Parts: sequence; structure tokens; C-alpha cells
Amino acid sequence: MHDIRWIRENPEEMAAGLARRGIAVSEAKATVDDLIARDEARRAHVASLQEMQERRNYLSKEIGAAMRDKDMARAEELKAEVAEIKAVIQGGEGRERELDQALTDALACIPNLPLADVPVGRDERDNVELRVVGEKPRMNFQPKEHYELGEALGMMDFETAARLSGARFTVLKGKLAQLERALGQFMLDLHTTEHGYTEVQPPLLVRDAVLFGTNQLPKFEEDLFFTPHGEGRLGLIPTAEVPLTNLVREQILDQDKLPLRFTALTPCFRSEAGSAGKDTRGMLRQHQFDKVELVSITDADSSLHEHERMTECAETVLKRLELPFRTVVLCTGDMGFGARKTYDIEVWLPGQNNYREISSCSVCGDFQARRMDARYRPSAGPGEAPAKGTRFVHTLNGSGVAVGRALIAVMENYQNADGSVTIPQVLRPYMGGMEKID
Repeated sequence: MHDIRWIRENPEEMAAGLARRGIAVSEAKATVDDLIARDEARRAHVASLQEMQERRNYLSKEIGAAMRDKDMARAEELKAEVAEIKAVIQGGEGRERELDQALTDALACIPNLPLADVPVGRDERDNVELRVVGEKPRMNFQPKEHYELGEALGMMDFETAARLSGARFTVLKGKLAQLERALGQFMLDLHTTEHGYTEVQPPLLVRDAVLFGTNQLPKFEEDLFFTPHGEGRLGLIPTAEVPLTNLVREQILDQDKLPLRFTALTPCFRSEAGSAGKDTRGMLRQHQFDKVELVSITDADSSLHEHERMTECAETVLKRLELPFRTVVLCTGDMGFGARKTYDIEVWLPGQNNYREISSCSVCGDFQARRMDARYRPSAGPGEAPAKGTRFVHTLNGSGVAVGRALIAVMENYQNADGSVTIPQVLRPYMGGMEKID
């Protein structure tokens, strides 16, 4: 969420940032004007309440003076005015809460502003390729897609999944189920032993306030699944980014303890609202899937460096699996709501003859921290006085990587002419030494 004070002081920069996001210039300016008008109304109301409170305090002293002078008529007159002011203040406090909430609701629907070096564009066609890693496999046969391989092996069952749960679910069996488990375990081991992330096993059901903190709510409510809980509800996490980032909500951290790096392997649940007709075959786009998530909590000065580091960590997964991929920087029109800059890692899928996203690594600045009220206390340098006040942390998140899509990539890149799948060397220790699935 944005700082309304910064918006008041930089209205043109705010409007320009929204315009780079693809919002029409006139609409961006109108949005900024509306935010400022809401804030001015709130501030004017608060100032009015403060004036009334000052008047009330003054009258209370006058009542005391009248009582000392035994001017009871004057004292009663003043008491009546104090009672009127008290009633107005009480009603005004309710109005203040309404104005605060209205401003918060308006700010909550405004996307983050892109960094200056993010390419301007409308959609994925305007993303910029940064690097291509690995060679595409050369096959002397027509490569199959993962669902063709899985069904032929008898280990990927969409028909049974549909009977159990409907569309966009999969039942994995036997060695393919084991291979998916091996992929997740390999990723966790890599990130915790070599990349310095702390493994977390977070809750899969979270409160609305937690979903608000990582900007799933209110804008993306239709993408979520909810279950009743007491008099309210809990939401199934769409990604482990949600609980991992919120581990620091409503806290003040010491700067010298940053960065904090968390990783988790969890199921993720998404309604895939708006994806009708997209990737309906196979397990590329599912309502339930496993993903290894990476989250970093940093200070303001190191977040951009941490973004590059996180992306390298995610790329290492594909390098160890010897899967060809490319990394692109997303244009302003293709970035997620809360991101200031995003790198997508796209793995090569021979069956589709195309690159497909397998990881997305984003730096969010203090956008999420404001929603979570997560801060840090700056450290004092040698010989310096302790810094005053606190600052909002910067947050980053990335897939490290999507396990189901990694399974798809392994199956398609390591497939053989007879329909078997060779197991990558790095995964064989997790598969009991198995070399091939047939």
C-alpha cells in the first residue's frame, strides 16, 4: 500500500507511475486527485475534532474556576456546553473511522509503482529476455506433452481426479508421485543447505488480515478459496508467500538481523478465476499444486541486491536439473499487483515447443510492509548515535520453484522414444538410485 503523505507531496510522480502501469493518463490523474481529496477531507475532520477537544479542555478549566468563585450558574452553563461538545466528538470519532477506512480501501486497490528500469509495455509480448541458459534437447522423435507421457505410463490420472474433485485436478501415482516428492525435497535441501534459507512449515489456512498483508485482498478475492471458521472465515493460501511474508507482521526488527530468508514447500490453492479455456489439458494450471516458495525480508538499501540473489537461487534449481530455461524481466503491463520489478524464469517444454513460466521473483519495496505494519529499527554505525524512529521493511518473494511445473519439465525434457522418462542425475539419490521411469 502507498504512503498517502508521499502521494500528497508527489502527485505528478504518482500519476506518472500509474500511467506506466498501463492506466490511462486521465484515469491515473483522477485516481491521484481522488486519493488526495479523501485525505484532505479526513485531515480536515481530524483538525475539527482536535479544535473541539481543545475547546473542551479549556472549558473544563473554566468550570473549575467558576466553581472556585462559587459562580454555580456559570459552571452549569459551561458544563452544558462541554456535554454538547462531548456528544459531537463521540459522533465525530465514528466519522473519523469511516473516513480512515474509506482512504485505506481506496489505497488498497492501487497497484505498486514500477522501478525506473522496468520496461514499459502492455503484456507478455513486451517482456525483455535477459539470458538463455542450457541447450534444448535434440530428439529424433516427435516429443510428447507431459499428460500424454503420464497417461501412457499409467501414473497420471485426470479422469479419476475429475470424478473426485472436478476439472483442474490430477492424481499422480507410483513413480511419478515419487518423482514429484523428490523434486520438492531436492529444492528444499538446496535452498536450506546452500542458499541460506530457513525452512518453515506454515499454516495453510490464514485470516483475511494476512491475505490483505500480501495484497491478495481485497482485489483478488475471487481467486481464493475460503472455508467458514467460527463467526468468520479462513482462506486457503494461494502461495506460501502469504504466511511466510506475514511472519514479520506487526513487528519491529533490528536491522542487523536482516535479511531474513524463509522457504517452504506447501500445497497452494487457486480458483483460477478468469482462466477459462487456458491450459485445460494436463497439470500446467491447477486448483491445487505444490510449490517451493522463497521469501526475503530486507532493509531498504539491500532489497534490489536481494532480488538478483533470489533469482539466482531459483535459476540454480533448473541448472542442477539440467533443464534449459530463459529469464525475462516483465514489462510494466505484465507485472503483478504488488511488484516493483519481476523476473520470470521460463523453462523449455519440448512437448509444447515453447517456454513456460516456472518461477516468478519479485521485489515489492515497502508496499506489503505498510499493509502488515512490519518495520525495522536502523542500526547505528561505529561512533554514530542510535538512529531515531523506524522504517518499513522491504519484502521479496519468488518461486523456488513450482514443483508440478518442474515435474512437467523433467518429463518432457528427459523423455525417450519408448515413452519412458530418464531421471535427472541430481534426483536419483531421492529416488533410491532409480535411473528411469517406464
